[in-house]
Amino acid sequence: MKNLIRNFGTIALTFVTAWPVMAQQHRASPHETVSAEIDGNKVSIVYGRPYKKDRKIWGGLVPYGKVWRTGADEATALKTDKPLVFGQTTVPAGSYTVYTLPEEGGGAKLIINKQTGQWGTVYNEKQDLARIDLKKEELSAPVDQFTITISPNSSGGGVLKLAWDNAAYSVPFTVGK
Repeated sequence: MKNLIRNFGTIALTFVTAWPVMAQQHRASPHETVSAEIDGNKVSIVYGRPYKKDRKIWGGLVPYGKVWRTGADEATALKTDKPLVFGQTTVPAGSYTVYTLPEEGGGAKLIINKQTGQWGTVYNEKQDLARIDLKKEELSAPVDQFTITISPNSSGGGVLKLAWDNAAYSVPFTVGK
């Protein structure tokens, strides 16, 4: 009987201590994959799309000066078949995680991280490949559901854009060889 009680206690303790991790890894938002063919290169992003739900987004739910998972649930995944060039920064072909670091002054950084497959809140700065400046644009109408787009740029290459609430952050890129 003592063994039964001890085993039950061990199982109960394991469940109680594991519950926060299990609950944290429950998908709370719809997910989407966006892909584009830019200059002969396929670029794809898989991400969770949370809703605004009457929350203050920038500087609230997404605090300034802190790394954000760029969506919801699992870490946002970026895959490119060829290198992408953001200004002076080249991101080699491969799979990455995308984070965002919004700044109170208006801009933000796009973080390309080499760690993949983790839950969105698991961030290891030592795995950063690059931090790229994003341009902020105030939107005339709020975006209720977080949206990422990849589109061709009229001057060549493409544009990666993140939009939510009253702001959009974007960065142009070209395709390397």
